[in-house]
Amino acid sequence: MMYSCPFCHSEFEHFNPFGHTAPILREVQIIGGGGRANALCPRCGSLDRERLLYLFIQERTALLHRAQVWEPWRVLHVAPARRLRHVLRHAPGLVEYVATNCLGAGEDLDITGTPYPDQSFDVIICNHVLEHIEDDGKAMRELCRVLKRDGWAILQVPYSATLTHTLEDPTLTTPEERYRAFGQRDHVRIYALTDYVQRLERAGFEVDLYDLQAQLGDEAMKYGLNPDERIVFCHRRAE
Repeated sequence: MMYSCPFCHSEFEHFNPFGHTAPILREVQIIGGGGRANALCPRCGSLDRERLLYLFIQERTALLHRAQVWEPWRVLHVAPARRLRHVLRHAPGLVEYVATNCLGAGEDLDITGTPYPDQSFDVIICNHVLEHIEDDGKAMRELCRVLKRDGWAILQVPYSATLTHTLEDPTLTTPEERYRAFGQRDHVRIYALTDYVQRLERAGFEVDLYDLQAQLGDEAMKYGLNPDERIVFCHRRAE
């Protein structure tokens, strides 16, 4: 089988390995992170998790397929990866595309307290950020606040396939302690998926978990995706 990148449309015998290899990540069977043998596109540098988001947006949303635009959308993209950022910047009908970092690089945004009014954005994409934020509940509530009532958000994090409760300890503050406990020096927790969903629900979201690869079938294999990774697709809970 030949592998294919949906961003650069190149084909390869395999993608390149990528990811952190701390022992704890293997122990908890991390999904969406950790060392992966078949993750990095040799040509454009896209990662498996970025390709997953792009394919989901393409297959399951109207964001990239709006031939006639009556009400342009506003999109907030937190910590954007370069390939997906380029695609979304050129999506039809965006009145504003806000791409921002929150981890100390470029145009920073504190997602625990943004400058935006309530219901500012039709779409929020926050990919692998909340595991870095000490007060993730505050960040989740803020993202919910600035999302429009009829908008949607994709809020991805790496999560464990084996944990039933999120692993975190606020007393671990040094990079070395966090590396041993959470697998990266800048992570403050390892989420359990059920617990992560419950945290989002407490923040005001309704959450659906999508198995895109089940929808794509055998075709999904060629994109080098993790078959166990789910899309965390959110709406504001009706008031």
